[in-house]
Amino acid sequence: MALETYINAVCRISDHTIIKNGETVFSNPNDDLSAFLISSYKHLNINYPKFYKMDNLSKLGFLASEVLLQHSFKAEEYLPQDIGIVLANANASLDTDIKYFETVKDIPGPSLFVYTLPNIVIGEISIRNNFKGENAFFVFERFDTNFIETYIRNLLDSDVLNACICGWVEVLENEHKAVLFLIETNMTNGSIFFTKENINKYIANG
Repeated sequence: MALETYINAVCRISDHTIIKNGETVFSNPNDDLSAFLISSYKHLNINYPKFYKMDNLSKLGFLASEVLLQHSFKAEEYLPQDIGIVLANANASLDTDIKYFETVKDIPGPSLFVYTLPNIVIGEISIRNNFKGENAFFVFERFDTNFIETYIRNLLDSDVLNACICGWVEVLENEHKAVLFLIETNMTNGSIFFTKENINKYIANG
């Protein structure tokens, strides 16, 4: 049976600015990407030392998930296996692949090699939050709203998941964009319906 499904929070990070539900959380346009990610982490008062070891793609997705979930999500209402993550981008882990290739000319960097798969960002978010549900990372030329919306609805309607983080997380050199949605079947203050039109509005404006 098709369930009524809602977007209960949205976080967008682009142009060195973090926005949640239309409100600017942090902006530092003068930094390069690496410095911006670190300054964002410090501004948000996150205590997770492993953050510093992550590649930029994982840092971006991690920060977006932290902002997305804060004051918006009650994980205690779900079992860990009921919460999933579905992400996509256009370049997989290419940003880190290039950096790793540069280290191969001298001494290969094992700490970078770990991040030469795009789905590692899902692992970092899952470990941080103890999420153990269905997860997937897709690579599309652009965000495929029809596919993602259908895929997540099937997971929710079939009771595989009861909540899901989905969206786009992309890094290539200094270019960056993350748009994450918190999808649930319960309505909260500020909820909007989980529809293709609402997804596209936030993706396009990112």
